Amino acid sequence: MDQPLDIRDVVRMTGLTSRALRFYEARGLVQPLRTYSGRRLYGSNELERINQIVALKRAGLTLAQIAALTLGRRLDLPALIDAQLAALEAKYEELEEARALLLTVKSRIDRGEPVNAATFCSLIKNEDLTMTKDQWDKVTDRFFTPEQKAEFTERMKDVPPGFDQDKYNAQWADLGRRVAAAIPLGPTSPEARALFDEWQELLKPFTQVASPAMMKGVTNFYEKMGEWQGDMPGAPFNAEAFKFIQEIGKRRTT
Repeated sequence: MDQPLDIRDVVRMTGLTSRALRFYEARGLVQPLRTYSGRRLYGSNELERINQIVALKRAGLTLAQIAALTLGRRLDLPALIDAQLAALEAKYEELEEARALLLTVKSRIDRGEPVNAATFCSLIKNEDLTMTKDQWDKVTDRFFTPEQKAEFTERMKDVPPGFDQDKYNAQWADLGRRVAAAIPLGPTSPEARALFDEWQELLKPFTQVASPAMMKGVTNFYEKMGEWQGDMPGAPFNAEAFKFIQEIGKRRTT
């Protein structure tokens, strides 16, 4: 390639969005040339770097890991690959377990056996069921762009080692129930203040990796919970509980 390409040409060639390219630039992964007017131009080196990013993301690496690998920083690549393979193997086992459970229930239905609520409850406990994911996507697609959701996914990969998503979800569900039960006590009660502190502590795995834009987007998402709560009955807390937490926070800062 002799002539640098405009960002629109790179979008057509790679299938990436212009927002994704700017995001990679903001993270220091690619540095396009700039004209006097500020227009981005991508030469052969920049295109090669973009292709590397796409390939490494397909392997499951986070942007932080990609930066370390492509920018010549110290990185134990064999250990990184081993860790990623272990994560993929665990995911594969979870999917196989969910698949086996679904096939078992389907065979019962095919034999004419009734499928009761207890059976469905056992299915819901499997986090990878399409029904649960579809519900989540149906709601979040109304409030977040694909690029924003991709940023969420990338950022959340950088949570501290040992983070247990199942345990974390259960903690939120338990806290949501206790916050809802405390609403009659009022936002200035000692119980409410303690629940607010617990809420902030439980948020830390997210706040430690989230960008300001992510924080603003999530706050807006839950402030509009009344618009989508009925579409996702499995939410860890309801709109009233979230408003109560916000009210406690406002009173704590005044």
